[in-house]
Amino acid sequence: MSQNTEIDPVYTEEIGHGNSIAAWACVLTMIVGTVVAGIAFAYFAWSIVWVGCGIVLLGLVLGWILKAAGFGVGGHRSGASH
Repeated sequence: MSQNTEIDPVYTEEIGHGNSIAAWACVLTMIVGTVVAGIAFAYFAWSIVWVGCGIVLLGLVLGWILKAAGFGVGGHRSGASH
């Protein structure tokens, strides 16, 4: 009985997983917006809930702008060696 420990096939291309300045800025901004909205929701502060939702949308726009500026995965300013 042979013991084959290989479960997944070997991939020939690198999977980026969004590990870039653009992705981190996008996600961290969206987390801040979610926390703000969540805390405000718990206190029934509806105007602040909408501010938190706006921060989440700002995170999406920020990620898109940074990706367009070359800070995304494989971008010319991302510091990647590809």
